[in-house]
Amino acid sequence: MLRYVFRRLLTAIPTLFVIVTVAFFLIRVAPGGPFNQERGLSPEIRANLEAQFGLNDPLWLQYVHYLGNLLRGNFGPSYNLPDFTVTELFAKGLPISIQIGTSALILALLLGSILGTIAALNQNKIADYSVIALATAGSTIPTFVIAPVIQLVFGLSWKLLP
Repeated sequence: MLRYVFRRLLTAIPTLFVIVTVAFFLIRVAPGGPFNQERGLSPEIRANLEAQFGLNDPLWLQYVHYLGNLLRGNFGPSYNLPDFTVTELFAKGLPISIQIGTSALILALLLGSILGTIAALNQNKIADYSVIALATAGSTIPTFVIAPVIQLVFGLSWKLLP
């Protein structure tokens, strides 16, 4: 089992490398740039910003710098929030994401265990078919459809959410 996990981790490294490489080059060859939405920038200011962020360097050099910074955990400055680095923004949002993910996992395990037990104890009965239908609907309907419906039911109809 340990060999299997180790082998899977080793195959993840080239996969991540390919994903990072493709993402880097797709972003670089896309039309526009990070400062195009800043309509009021003069050409001199735009040139200074591009020089500051290394966007004037050859593409291969940008790629080497990008990989080096990525391996060191330096994701660079945020173009949208210039006072923050991307690493700081990750660090700020990560605890909240972990809390939400953990809560969702616990809720899914509890509900899944309870509903699975109900379905197993009532095989080929209405409770079993209801649980199967609920699980099928929950896994096939997109989240952006289910979430507003849940908010509507729990928030407006049942007054359980603020």
